[in-house]
Amino acid sequence: MQKYMRWSAALFVLMLVLAACQSGGGSSPSASLDASEPAESEAAESQPAESQSAGGDPTAVCEADEFGCVEIAEGDLLELGTALVITGENESLGLDSQYGAEVAREMRPEIAGHEVEFNHQDDGCATEGGTAAANALASEESIVAVIGTSCSSAGIAAAEILSGEGIMLVSPSNTAPSLTSEESHQPFYARTAHNDKIQGAAMAQFVCEELQLTTAATIDDGSAYADQLAAVFVEEFQSQCDGTITSEEAVTVGQEDMGPVLESIGTDSPEFLYFPVFVAEGALIAQAAREATGLEETIIGAADGVFSPDFLAAAGEDATEGMYLSGPDLAFSGDFYEADFLPAYREISGEDDPTSVFHAHAFDAYNMLADAIEEVAIQGDDGTTYIPRTALKDAFFAMSDYEGVTGTLTCDEFGDCADARISVSQVEGGEFNRIWPEE
Repeated sequence: MQKYMRWSAALFVLMLVLAACQSGGGSSPSASLDASEPAESEAAESQPAESQSAGGDPTAVCEADEFGCVEIAEGDLLELGTALVITGENESLGLDSQYGAEVAREMRPEIAGHEVEFNHQDDGCATEGGTAAANALASEESIVAVIGTSCSSAGIAAAEILSGEGIMLVSPSNTAPSLTSEESHQPFYARTAHNDKIQGAAMAQFVCEELQLTTAATIDDGSAYADQLAAVFVEEFQSQCDGTITSEEAVTVGQEDMGPVLESIGTDSPEFLYFPVFVAEGALIAQAAREATGLEETIIGAADGVFSPDFLAAAGEDATEGMYLSGPDLAFSGDFYEADFLPAYREISGEDDPTSVFHAHAFDAYNMLADAIEEVAIQGDDGTTYIPRTALKDAFFAMSDYEGVTGTLTCDEFGDCADARISVSQVEGGEFNRIWPEE
């Protein structure tokens, strides 16, 4: 199992005291573990399955849960769904997360005594795809929880459907602020990815402080991800350096001619152009920006939606050389990522390098779900495992100081769990090179 734990001396002593007070003894917490080495789940090891739930009688627990229980007969597989963009022009984003989840399953093939099986669905990186994927998974009574979606537009639709069925949805790459806002959060939705309130502010800081620019323009594609990230960047750019936004433009998904939009932006010659969109539109914008009148000296930048070799190939070296991209920081601490995770990723994916930047977030999502499932699972007298849906959600949201690959994760009441770390990379010689922050 892959939970990475670093216990401080104070916490160690406190847990010993609590264990003595509450149970009169029993096994003590393990000694301090290096973050690079996988650790067994304390809860799963130290308690029998029956005591890990709100009660030992599965019938009573399941009847009391608004959404009932998932029942898994002895010897049957435990089924997790995924809803990720795994075909089409943005497949590098979703396949990257799928590979991350599959690495986690390879290293932790059993949850609550059952081998794990995936039900992979395609979210299409769109509202329609998220709806179709969520409906397909919700129709399967055996689905315990879902890892997804890739894109925020798909996530908004899927979160509403799955929350209505009491099915936990944990996204490794949704970043739109609205998904975890108090006004629009769905109760069974959480994410291990960052909130773009953080990414937008970080990119604005980089442009203001490192590039020392004072004028900028933005382009979004109308998706929840692009629209909300561009809006945060605008607000933060104006606030942090009293910057001037010369224009806020939008294109549509599938649009091919970006020339008129870029020529319009070029009339004010902004120093910086930020277009947090996806691969196809991002490649066309990068190409058009290099040719537009008035943008000859404009520095261009994008975000994690295009952080993929597919983008570099589609746009070409002439268009991308020197541009900047914001996204989750992959400078993970500890040896596990390099020594264990990446070799397993390469074997499963057949790729020399990750296809995008959210594979580790999917790995953490799988293991956090696994721990929550094992915390609430009840073993029936006939060998059947019962997993109460609301209790599973509550256990996930209660997670705190979880030592994962992406950092130390703690979930808040609206589902933001990430240890959010944003960095900026620059394209140099056809490669993404992390340049900021320095540490």
